[in-house]
Amino acid sequence: MSKILGISAFYHDSAACILIDGKIIAAAQEERFSRKKHDAGYPFHAIEFVLKFSNTQLSEIDAIVFFEKPFLKFERILETYVAMAPKGFIQFAKAMPSWLREKLFQKNMLLQLLKSHDNNFNNSKKIFFSEHHLSHAASAFYPSPFSKAIVLTADGVGEWATTTVAIGDGENLSIKKEIHFPHSLGLLYSAFTYYTGFKVNSGEYKLMGLAPYGKPKYTNVIKEELIDIKDDGSFRLNQKYFNYTTGLTMTNKKFHNLFGENPRNSKKENLTQFHMDIAASIQEVTEEVMLKICKSLQAEYKIPNLCLAGGVALNCVANGKISKEKIFENIWIQPAAGDAGGSIGAALTYWHIELNKQRQNVGTDQMNGSYLGPEFNNKEIEKKLSELGAKFHFLGDNELIERTASDLSKGNGIGWFQGRMEFGPRALGGRSIIGDPRSETMQKTLNLKVKYRESFRPFAPSVLREDVNNWFDFDKDSPYMLIVSNIKKEKQKKMTDEEKKLFGIDKLNVKRSDIPAVTHVDYSARIQTVHKETNEKYYNLIKKFKEKTNCPVIVNTSFNVRGEPIVNSPEDAFNCFMGTELDKLIIGNFYLDKNEQNPKLKKDYKTKFELD
Repeated sequence: MSKILGISAFYHDSAACILIDGKIIAAAQEERFSRKKHDAGYPFHAIEFVLKFSNTQLSEIDAIVFFEKPFLKFERILETYVAMAPKGFIQFAKAMPSWLREKLFQKNMLLQLLKSHDNNFNNSKKIFFSEHHLSHAASAFYPSPFSKAIVLTADGVGEWATTTVAIGDGENLSIKKEIHFPHSLGLLYSAFTYYTGFKVNSGEYKLMGLAPYGKPKYTNVIKEELIDIKDDGSFRLNQKYFNYTTGLTMTNKKFHNLFGENPRNSKKENLTQFHMDIAASIQEVTEEVMLKICKSLQAEYKIPNLCLAGGVALNCVANGKISKEKIFENIWIQPAAGDAGGSIGAALTYWHIELNKQRQNVGTDQMNGSYLGPEFNNKEIEKKLSELGAKFHFLGDNELIERTASDLSKGNGIGWFQGRMEFGPRALGGRSIIGDPRSETMQKTLNLKVKYRESFRPFAPSVLREDVNNWFDFDKDSPYMLIVSNIKKEKQKKMTDEEKKLFGIDKLNVKRSDIPAVTHVDYSARIQTVHKETNEKYYNLIKKFKEKTNCPVIVNTSFNVRGEPIVNSPEDAFNCFMGTELDKLIIGNFYLDKNEQNPKLKKDYKTKFELD
């Protein structure tokens, strides 16, 4: 029996994964345990979890694989500074001590850290390093159902590469083309994230959610001044507008003068129509680049399957456009497309490429619905809820589903904590907040009273797979909520002439469909198809809701408040329940009503987590 531990750490979204004989057994992000969003530290708790879950001692692990190569990354940083000298010397001087002290000697550092799990572990020959973009590509191809595929990876930057194309065939995976730093679609998008006042490496979702409120007025300016896009989708960025190679910010004065405003200070300045138009413009450019790349790859390689990974693969609007244009017959996106998924890719790279092991069960999705994290049995849940002073009722499965579906139909906001935690940034019915999509007030209520975040942020629909095409212009699997599509015309509500004249956020209050809580201002929705095989309890709940309401769709958003990682344990779930205006909490087979709880247990959650 071969056991491989994959680790992603020290940049953002640290994570760990364990493979046994090539099968993904468990994976989790460190942030869920540390409660620190995007935790980039050594993933101690995540490693402890995957070892415990797989009943493995560290000394029994055959190989420990890190997701990138520190020497290559150091080379890129050093060469960039040399090329830009004397600019950026201050940043260079800040970065060097930690590189010279720790990162260049990462093997030794990892060995010392690994000893914290098992003092007897002393075998540095078991530690290996994959390449950043190869880890991403492996995470996208090997768990996919395809025997052969084009694998496109796009993110900020790995060691040198920012965009790569690989071909996966059986157990073989090789990178064919690369675009190198400083030319990066991910960093371009992040520059606009920074410019509109959101946090880089976490606020990119907000920029994407804001885009439909604006008009793409600045598309031509971006294409004329910032990015030179070739017919095949390859591109170069004009470095005179950016600061990320030499400074501590993303953009510079030239960039700000080009658009006529300084970056928004999110603490002092509200979003305006200008920011919405900027968001719409960069989103349109991103989609154009991705579509051009995909079309040229299809023309060149003529392979019907596409796999996507890297942070840009989380741009589900762009993914929806690729799907809609039918460039490929099939698309599969790694649900943990960001750096966390690099832990899975690193382990799979070692198994298939180093050890030359054949793929098993090709034709099926190997990510287990992304339910790869911790789970808690009823006994553990009851013990924890009792310790916390919670009031709860134990219900059998049928009664639990019946009562929850009934509460949903009455407009309740519900915390839903079931089975194994999801791996990746999306809640998929394991650690979710759920609601009735037919409600005109649900989106605003959940944003402002539960999530404590911007009212414009859209929510996703979870829909029974067999019903998806009755409600959306889409009829494929989308289990990981990574593809956007439009609501069916017959379910849409036509806007009046008055409503059409509205600007920006005012558009939010217009009812646009029979399921307004999950319909974005442009009639789109980020779809999660729910499958009985991967999450039977969630499937049964939606089915019961459909019996009561004739609607096979529910609102699904992650179980947390803004700035907080998704809840992991029963304690996290109860704290979030008591710190927000959620009405009910369903955790395992336990049913909790807010009105029955001791008001003294209420938490102040609004200020607990930093704005993301």
